[in-house]
Amino acid sequence: MKLSANLTMLFTERPLLERIVAAAAAGFDGVEIQFPYDVPALRLKDELERAGLPLVLMNFPGGDFVQGGPGLAAVPERQAAFDEALQEALTYAAMVRPSVINLLPGRLAEGLTREQALETLAGNIRKAAEAFGLLGIGVVSEAINPIDMPGFLVNTPQHLQALLAAVEHDNFRAQLDIYHMARQGIDPIAAVEALAGRIGHVQFADCPGRGAPGSGSMDFVALRNALKKAAYRGWLGAEYRPEGGDTRASLGWMTEWRSVDQG
Repeated sequence: MKLSANLTMLFTERPLLERIVAAAAAGFDGVEIQFPYDVPALRLKDELERAGLPLVLMNFPGGDFVQGGPGLAAVPERQAAFDEALQEALTYAAMVRPSVINLLPGRLAEGLTREQALETLAGNIRKAAEAFGLLGIGVVSEAINPIDMPGFLVNTPQHLQALLAAVEHDNFRAQLDIYHMARQGIDPIAAVEALAGRIGHVQFADCPGRGAPGSGSMDFVALRNALKKAAYRGWLGAEYRPEGGDTRASLGWMTEWRSVDQG
């Protein structure tokens, strides 16, 4: 079991680059960063090497997504901006070498039908999967619950299945965020079973609350068993909000997980 710390959510009491060393000291095997582009790629590479940790995942540039907009990937009128973002991401990734890059589907843009948006999205994911494949970097997309993020295009395992079928590229897989499944009432184990063999990355937080494992009602033992049964051997990314913002105090779950894994 390989555990990565999502540094956009964890160790936020420190500047971003200092979080890498903090994650290593806490016992994580790797790190992920949602949008690292404000940090020069060479500086990030140097800090990763200094800490001895790989960059497991980063996100594709999102355009106005973080500000509440539809983003770039599923808007036909933003094709030029998407292509420019693809070049930016390729250049950055060539330096920092993430295992996978997460291409967010984004929100449904005003004036578009869902079918139009998904057709554009599939074409752009296919283009990205081809380009990143030349670097040996996988491409994933995730489903996000519509309660926390109304209007998001891809919400369920079935939506991910349809997207995988539409893209139909060997370098594209599903990113399964366990919290986003539970938040909308979808059984996380059923989600694992639905996507078995096509999961490229897993992220987790407890539910309700999106806190550390043990802060909510999720059965993580059953979940880890389901992932093993599904032959998932990839990373598990901790993407939760520590209570009170104190990451170190929230890491009690790691000891239990490691002991079970070694037992």
